[in-house]
Amino acid sequence: MAKWGEGDPRWIVEQRADATNVNNWHWTERDASNWSSEKLKSLLLAIRAENAEGTCEVTEVSKLDGEASINNRKGKLIFFYEWNIKLTWTGTSNTGVKYKGYVEIPNLSDENDVDEIEISVSLAKDEPDTNLLALMKHEGVNQISSALETYISTLKTEFTQGMILPTVNGEQSELPPQPVRKAEERKTTEPVAGNALKSKSIGVKIPTCKINLKDVFLTSPDELYRVFITQEMVQAFTHSPAFLEADKGGKFQLLDGSVTGEFTELVPEKQIAMKWRFKTWPEGHFATITLTFIDKAGETEIRLEGRGIPANEEERTREGWQRYYFEGIKQTFGYGARLF
Repeated sequence: MAKWGEGDPRWIVEQRADATNVNNWHWTERDASNWSSEKLKSLLLAIRAENAEGTCEVTEVSKLDGEASINNRKGKLIFFYEWNIKLTWTGTSNTGVKYKGYVEIPNLSDENDVDEIEISVSLAKDEPDTNLLALMKHEGVNQISSALETYISTLKTEFTQGMILPTVNGEQSELPPQPVRKAEERKTTEPVAGNALKSKSIGVKIPTCKINLKDVFLTSPDELYRVFITQEMVQAFTHSPAFLEADKGGKFQLLDGSVTGEFTELVPEKQIAMKWRFKTWPEGHFATITLTFIDKAGETEIRLEGRGIPANEEERTREGWQRYYFEGIKQTFGYGARLF
């Protein structure tokens, strides 16, 4: 126990303006309910079984009650999820006759293994007997079990990224660092890719516009700067795979390739400038995005300036940055603050 007035170094979080959970000592929790709800719906609505008798498919998630969360205590992740699910399935015989039925999953929880989860399949009231019921009870149930297993696995891998964050030295402790090649090495090994952005010809001049955004985050400029250039942290707040080379001239790819670009300037704690594009933009066209970080005594104001954005993409780009970047970061890392 520390002497009176000295302070225990394990509680260094109390001495930080950004309240970072240093060394993962304190109990932190992330609500996974909304993410789980969307993930379960997407997995279950993809169920489709087929044989010589016809096809069966899940057509509606009619009930999805429950919650899910992840807790981090001293670097150990503790998972909690509990769901009561009811599905509607439709069978279509090879002669075109349709049947309706239900699937009930009353006990999807962390207390049960996947093979212990109860999955009950039935026909709707007054529906005549059909061999499609057997198809749904066998192949359909197998696919549902596989979907639930995928949900649990993804919850424990994809959604947990970024939960175990800084150590006392400000380094990542959750995943081994990704190798980052120096700019000189990249020029040697990738001469074509390195010049791709410069040599691309747009072909047709398009009308462009400028956007400005600003927001406030309850963290330090240093921590917020790291969020934008650390691969694991970007994957955490976008909930999708990402690739980044965090140095000047380094390439990046986010949101499963929907966003690509190149860092043109990196000034720690101060500014990030980049060439940035949506994949649906005219080929070879990049906007210039500049993020400026301003210390506001315990908070950080971020100012975004975007130039060269296709005029017809102005609102989409503005909303994308606000939703997938700013709001995503706040929700994932707890940096929520008032909006301007």
